[in-house]
Amino acid sequence: MADKKPIRITDLTLRDGHQSLFATRMTTEDMLPIAEKMDNIGFYSMEVWGGATFDVMTRFLNEDPWERVKILKQKMPKTKFQMLLRGQNLVGYRNYADDVVEAFVEKAAEVGIDIFRVFDALNDERNFIAAFKAIKKCGKHIQGAISYSLTEKRLGGPIFNVKYYVDKAKKIEDMGAHSLCIKDMAGIISPYDAYDLVSELKSSISIPVHLHTHYTSGMASMALLKAIEAGADGVDTCLAPFALRSSHSAVEPFVVTLQGTPHETGFDLEAIAEIDDYLESIVPKYMNFADTTRFSVIDIGVLMHQIPGGMISNLVSQLKQGKALHRLKEVYEEIPATRKDLGFPPLVTPTSQIVGVQSVFNVIAGRYKMISNEVKDYFYGLYGKPPVAVSEEIKQKALKGYAKGNTPIDTRPGDVIEPELPKAREAVKDITSDMGDILIYALYPMTGLEFLKKKYGKSS
Repeated sequence: MADKKPIRITDLTLRDGHQSLFATRMTTEDMLPIAEKMDNIGFYSMEVWGGATFDVMTRFLNEDPWERVKILKQKMPKTKFQMLLRGQNLVGYRNYADDVVEAFVEKAAEVGIDIFRVFDALNDERNFIAAFKAIKKCGKHIQGAISYSLTEKRLGGPIFNVKYYVDKAKKIEDMGAHSLCIKDMAGIISPYDAYDLVSELKSSISIPVHLHTHYTSGMASMALLKAIEAGADGVDTCLAPFALRSSHSAVEPFVVTLQGTPHETGFDLEAIAEIDDYLESIVPKYMNFADTTRFSVIDIGVLMHQIPGGMISNLVSQLKQGKALHRLKEVYEEIPATRKDLGFPPLVTPTSQIVGVQSVFNVIAGRYKMISNEVKDYFYGLYGKPPVAVSEEIKQKALKGYAKGNTPIDTRPGDVIEPELPKAREAVKDITSDMGDILIYALYPMTGLEFLKKKYGKSS
């Protein structure tokens, strides 16, 4: 057998798995019975935090997000903990000031996060600067991520081609990342494209390369296998009950598939089966959050329109509110046009919401008759620099009468945001002086404040 190179497997069950399938509603209490067993499997890392977990815990579960990491860490001391960080967006929906970014990373490292997977919705690496600096200062692992996007069915075309991703990867490596992740949030990377891209990355950069892809289109397991054959160092999977559909490939088939190869995982399938039995037993609690509108495990729509599942559910709820659900097909047709006007941003939080909301406005009210505040901020440059130039005509329309002026900024968005921690401290001084609490308020002034009032018995 060739030289052994066991594949590094990152388990996403406790974060992206339930975020993708069950609206992030899994409670810490339901994680604890299997924590020690999961710690013994041998995962390279476990993603337990970040993404939507922070918002959902404070808004819907009435749980302290900082406490979850600390509690899980006690039960899982052996496995590295990983989180998903949206660059200057952190775990919120806009860019925050550098002082908030630094304090957030410090607190996350303090409670037990070892690997920070950092991405930016526009792949504007300037939005990594503050986060990378803070992670480095804490002595933790920086995993720079590139949001995977396409304009064609397959990798290529004038924008999102192999050169685009290799150039981004080189910049991320030069900025000090310890590893790189190709982050395919919509599950649109096809197997041979995964092979070609990973091959090219492995010959162009010296840091480890990981592939993250969702099962949505049905291509994920094939893409991961081809990536492994091309020399990928790590892949992301979930435990079977929280895998497939809009979640991720299941780990169990890989344990068997890679047996007897240089990439053998060494995982104990019987031990995983015990954990799976437990997860199956709690699934009924969360089924009312699952998408039961179709029988098919894959969504062939994403192969045609490339719209991530979370974005579709937002569009449907918006159109329902406007009593215009019958116009969903028109919105699907409008999204590529709006995306082009905005310089082809990858569709991931928060750009998926920005493009989605504006597309709905364009269909219901007429093209750009109504322009959302987020689109105005976007054209002004507050989210960063899009992959290609935006429509000059639409930009002028959006910035006409815009409060901050009609000449967009060309600097890093973080450079124009005043420090935000002093105001946050002041706002919650009668409730708490704990930095974790201050950050909850800084990220979500309305829902965060409600949570803190409940936490400290200041509201009914």
